[in-house]
Amino acid sequence: MAIATVNPATGQTMATFEAHDSAEVARRIAQAFDAARTLRSTTYTQRAQWMHATADILEADVERAAAMITLEMGKPIAQSRTEVLKCAKNIRFYADNAESFLAAEDLADPASVSASAAGTVWQPLGVVLAVMPWNYPLWQVIRFAAPALMAGNTGLLKHASNVPQSALYLDELFEKGGFPAGSFRTLLIGSREVAAVLEDNRVKAVTLTGSEPAGRSVAATAGREIKKAVLELGGSDPFIVMPSADLEAAATVAVKARVSNNGQSCIAGKRFIVHTDIYDAFVEQFVAKMNALTLGDPMDEATDVGPLATESGRADVAELVDDAVAKGAQVLTGGSAPDHPGWYYPPTVLAGLNDDMRIVMEETFGPVASVYKVADREEAVRTANQTTFGLSSSVWSNDAAEQDWFVANLDAGAVFLNGMTVSYPELPFGGVKDSGYGRELAAAGIREFCNLKTVWKA
Repeated sequence: MAIATVNPATGQTMATFEAHDSAEVARRIAQAFDAARTLRSTTYTQRAQWMHATADILEADVERAAAMITLEMGKPIAQSRTEVLKCAKNIRFYADNAESFLAAEDLADPASVSASAAGTVWQPLGVVLAVMPWNYPLWQVIRFAAPALMAGNTGLLKHASNVPQSALYLDELFEKGGFPAGSFRTLLIGSREVAAVLEDNRVKAVTLTGSEPAGRSVAATAGREIKKAVLELGGSDPFIVMPSADLEAAATVAVKARVSNNGQSCIAGKRFIVHTDIYDAFVEQFVAKMNALTLGDPMDEATDVGPLATESGRADVAELVDDAVAKGAQVLTGGSAPDHPGWYYPPTVLAGLNDDMRIVMEETFGPVASVYKVADREEAVRTANQTTFGLSSSVWSNDAAEQDWFVANLDAGAVFLNGMTVSYPELPFGGVKDSGYGRELAAAGIREFCNLKTVWKA
């Protein structure tokens, strides 16, 4: 795939970039390796100062950075601003909390292990490779980079080929904040070059956010090299609505959960599983609210849903919808791409689904909602758990016992009660099953790429 910025609202190629050759890749790996030796000797206080300066840069640059995001992947401009500011928040969070998250711990009774003192310390691994997707061009990277650098690691970024301007923006960002040269380096390479980078003995670990096939490939290399890996892969998150729910609130949030980021989010609500007693009422409100959305130019402040990021991505969504319709699904709204430039696909709701349809088991990466009618909570959980994914989930119920039951029985990395799934710096993020392993964010996220070292003293 060419490394290029292609405006998804028009299909026009705005800029192209030369891939880094093997010599340049080697030079950048060496820079990151040298910087890792420097960075691990700095203090948390010094790194925190650099982090806060980096956050200041992002906040001051919010309009330019947001326009860059929207140009490259098509999300509405207001959502791009939110992404930039969320990155700054995450940077400050780790600047303020990294030292406590990685504090040494002393064993309360060292005599129990025949020692005068014993405990554990956290230490950085070194150079960490990040393979990142285009759907949140800055946020996906920052949620790895901020904890990694605060822990004393350095980063190498292989970003998606359709967001090269975002990748190069990140290449300079941390050094502008004061971090040593080479602390974070972008590699303009294709996916075929990732294995060679990970096989380099100076690279100690890898994190990937992306598709299941990409995750399997990177995990295989990491396993062969015996290197730590964190994977955040696809999701087909259930959004369950039970009779005790506030239907107006559930329907309103359901729309946001499905179409935010133009529906291109791993943690988007994708399968809306509704109890039969309130199915008709919920679906009526949900469809009406989806119909009311404005599909249009993502640079227009009034736009709710912009184009999909790539032409192939829109084709994938259309194929899933067309397959479902051919096999008997009902289109309650949307269902076909508009006939004008750009990779637009309208907010769509499908009902009457059956197991022969691909959309039942596959992830739909666009503003297409599947609705299911279920008789009770047991059927709701069976439907929710039937896919191979297990990223997150949302349950709408005002029955406390029922809430606890769903938390205990859903196969997912998170359960959000009466709200949509959102990633917060304060909470661990990640999935189970084919949605990956390991955690980002919170204390768990910064510890993933550290060595927990036991210290024993006679």
